[in-house]
Amino acid sequence: MAEKNLQAIRNFGISAHIDSGKTTLSERILFYTGKIHKIEEVKGKSGVGATMDSMDLEREKGITIQSAATYGKWKGIEFNLIDTPGHVDFTVEVERALRVLDGAILVLCGVAGVQSQSMTVDRQMKRYKVPRIAFVNKLDRAGANPYRVAQQLREKLGLNAYMIQIPIGTEDRHQGVVDLITMKAYYFDGSNGEHVREEEIPAELLEDAKTKRHEMLEGLADFDDAIMEMVLNEKEPPVDLVRASIRKSTLALQYVPVMMGSAYKNKGVQMLLDALDYYLPAPTQVTNVGYDQLNNEEQIILPSETEKPLVMLAFKLDETRFGQLTYMRIYQGRVKKGDTVLNVNNQKKVKVPRIVRMHADEMVDCEEASAGDICALFGVECASGDTFTDGKVEITMASMFVPNAVMSLAVAPKDKTAQTNFSKALGKFSREDPTFRVSRDEESNETIISGMGELHLEIYVERMKREFSCECIVGKPQVNYRETLLQRAEINYTHKKQSGGSGQFARILGYMEPIDGDPASKILDFQDETVGGSIPKQYVPACLKGYEEQMKTGLLIGAQVTGVKIVVNDGLHHPVDSSEIAFKICAMTSFRESYFDAKPVILEPIMRVGIEGPEEFQGPMMGLVSQRRGVLTGSQANSGHSEIEAEVPLSEMFGFSTDLRSATQGKGEFQMTFSKYSPVPRNVQDELCEKYKQRKAAENK
Repeated sequence: MAEKNLQAIRNFGISAHIDSGKTTLSERILFYTGKIHKIEEVKGKSGVGATMDSMDLEREKGITIQSAATYGKWKGIEFNLIDTPGHVDFTVEVERALRVLDGAILVLCGVAGVQSQSMTVDRQMKRYKVPRIAFVNKLDRAGANPYRVAQQLREKLGLNAYMIQIPIGTEDRHQGVVDLITMKAYYFDGSNGEHVREEEIPAELLEDAKTKRHEMLEGLADFDDAIMEMVLNEKEPPVDLVRASIRKSTLALQYVPVMMGSAYKNKGVQMLLDALDYYLPAPTQVTNVGYDQLNNEEQIILPSETEKPLVMLAFKLDETRFGQLTYMRIYQGRVKKGDTVLNVNNQKKVKVPRIVRMHADEMVDCEEASAGDICALFGVECASGDTFTDGKVEITMASMFVPNAVMSLAVAPKDKTAQTNFSKALGKFSREDPTFRVSRDEESNETIISGMGELHLEIYVERMKREFSCECIVGKPQVNYRETLLQRAEINYTHKKQSGGSGQFARILGYMEPIDGDPASKILDFQDETVGGSIPKQYVPACLKGYEEQMKTGLLIGAQVTGVKIVVNDGLHHPVDSSEIAFKICAMTSFRESYFDAKPVILEPIMRVGIEGPEEFQGPMMGLVSQRRGVLTGSQANSGHSEIEAEVPLSEMFGFSTDLRSATQGKGEFQMTFSKYSPVPRNVQDELCEKYKQRKAAENK
């Protein structure tokens, strides 16, 4: 691929809160770029469903569950597009898409504005330094107000957001947009809005357009001296200069251009496609960092050049009936069909039997893919997050952030004959989705699945039934509690065992205390401060292993202990009787002995809950929050519509949707995202400890 072509590639994703219109927007993009010839709606009457929602479950529920990739061309640029889910339970799909994308479109509902999941997506974009364009959608709906949404982008998300368009009418009078850069009005004619008509700005909007253009230029002047000079001298900057300035400040993550329209009514989408070219980066304009495994993991910059050694990252796996499909982002070099590539993470060499480009669930074969491309490989077994090279270099890419699971369920196949399918399904899902975890409870002998929320686990149980013909019996949802310490406690324990022949001897002295900051951010900070060989160096890893193992099961309710700093500063060993196992047992017992001196507490997951509904039900909605140990963090009402934000313990959220429906005559809806771990109140802690004691007593009988 010639170098100049890399400038014409755009890898971008569409992210937003649930129901903001991401998939509808993707469908329009595919239509205008000629990838599909008929628009299907997400909840259309044809029953076909949107192209990017290729799973039956997605079409039934009208939500996106898995991110879908496609590609296309628009006016000289080639793009790779990933449509991501909006529901918080599938947040890892957004996480892995943003990890490999160069830019993004943040879609916002023109009525609801910045919602709880918009904040999560914004945090993810900031984490991976992804430049973005904001698109205010649904301007045809009653109550749409793009000016308020632009304000919220600044206030709630702290973005330097400026409108580069204003709407021509909103709600049922929404006709098109005024472009503040060219100062022209654009209308979208034809049954699918395919004909873009340029006109002069309507007289009644001219003043408003001039004011907003001035605001936009003032925002740019902070980062661009040429624009500042023109604004101060009251000169009109030319279109090309304004576009170049917006591009430069957007790529520097210092400016967010705000565009608008209505994807459902086919308005504003073509201009958004033009903006991909104008304002989002080409692969060569993004800094990609790798870690050189042959040189102490030294950070190196990977230029998007095809002649360099191959480096590509597997960011998503999909098990199909033909085998594993691995989605790859190629950072440098090229890969051809039949090439042998090295998996740097496990040092295995694999042959590339087939390369495809994805269009939702359809595949198009290709002979090779090169730097800047997103493609998929068939028949390459690996895990999500593995890095591949051509063997000339050993570089790994930084892995993506995987949030902790907050909820667990016990599952078992209804029919014992389905056990094989049950195991297959769990294996497939845990390989595909890093936030879906499978474990076995040794005491009750149950299979436990953990994930990001009720819907997340419900979807997987449903997929087992559909894709693997395996119906499941599902236990009650369990909240993933943690335990942590409140104060410092000394460690001083001697482990002695003598029973003829060589015995066991180990002594550990030191202390344990809470780590600084969020206790859920780090499980264990272990420090060896022994001197003079009081504990020989070969036994220190055994001490660490003992503490790690013991911390998996706390003594209050058997939950994972987290946020602990353990310092071992002295000890004793015996030349004959000391061993790794002796020090491991000594560490485990010393932890148990000192645990209650450190004032342990139980931590529970607290969820950020956003509730929406008609204004007349604001009182009952707030009442539901306070009944559930919730704390209100904000509320606002506009045009008969009320929004409440609160922090509520996850353990109190079961059955919330039913209560909300009955309190709001079925008109209320809510979203929740994980916020933090927080200590439970004393009475709840006593209750949980009592239940744990009773369970242990019953098991021991």
